[in-house]
Amino acid sequence: MVQAYRADTGNGGVGPQPSGSRFRNLRDRLTRDTGIWRRGIVLACCSVLLTLVMVLHAHIPNTIGNLGSLSETFLPWIAVFVPVLLVLGLVRRSATALIALLLPIVVWFNVFGGLLTDKSGTGGDLTVATHNVNADNADPAGTAQQVAGSGADVIALQELPTGKVKTYESALAGRFPYHSVQGTVGLWSKYPISDTRPVDIKMGWVRAMRTTVTTPKGEVGFVVAHLPSVRVKLHAGFTASQRDESADALGEAIADERLDRVVLLGDLNGTMNDRSLNAVTSQMRSTQGAAGDGFGFSWPASFPMARIDQIMVRGIDPVSSWTLPATNSDHLPIAARVKL
Repeated sequence: MVQAYRADTGNGGVGPQPSGSRFRNLRDRLTRDTGIWRRGIVLACCSVLLTLVMVLHAHIPNTIGNLGSLSETFLPWIAVFVPVLLVLGLVRRSATALIALLLPIVVWFNVFGGLLTDKSGTGGDLTVATHNVNADNADPAGTAQQVAGSGADVIALQELPTGKVKTYESALAGRFPYHSVQGTVGLWSKYPISDTRPVDIKMGWVRAMRTTVTTPKGEVGFVVAHLPSVRVKLHAGFTASQRDESADALGEAIADERLDRVVLLGDLNGTMNDRSLNAVTSQMRSTQGAAGDGFGFSWPASFPMARIDQIMVRGIDPVSSWTLPATNSDHLPIAARVKL
């Protein structure tokens, strides 16, 4: 005997269910399961908060512990919260949390997506490099030779202790016949330099200088700077007041620079997002932002989290920008190729 059998198709057993019916069933299930929308409200609010920080970071006040500058320094790292919120949203089975997560994702890619692409080009007339060598560097000669191995035509070094200057000079003498050390910063060049002098950045001792490098394509003004360090302290927040005052002084010096073509090399102890560096960043272009590949984080060398070492230009076109291998310093050296 053959027993009659009718498949339960969800529409009376009369064949395949129309796509419209499947959509209505899904809609009905979502409508009945109100928890999928009610759960995860706190997670959704966290996504909105992340979005607001990225969109309105310029309005976060610096009056309390320089909170605005602190948030801008590590702004790209907001992305690490996205997978956390994604996992929590899936665990909670919350449609609200997952949909809200689209907000910070879209805004982050709008703000930082351009840095993820390789914008480096070919050609160029001059290669420059800069490195905070660390005053406690146990191998100054090896560090200098390693940076020189990048093929740079001009090298700037910061945090040069008086007792080790001769070591750096000896290590670089063979490749760079022209150099000048002013205070704790120095510049080495394959081309003649002139009109070299300290730059006052309101610190009480010399941590900045300027010089003219006469390249085969003409004169270029070079500024080397090491702005004051910043710290994050529980009782005081982001202590950056002295750095901010020095940045303003450096901006004035760059504005007064007589040459149209200028290269700024140094440790600015701040990122391009930090509003407190506007006196400098408003006048110059970052080679990493214009011609780099990725974020180019330079500090700390053991696990780079921020690009506080900078190569910036005015009246010059960046061609490429990159980070060099680690030395004995707590910073990574960086280099750039520019077109004059």
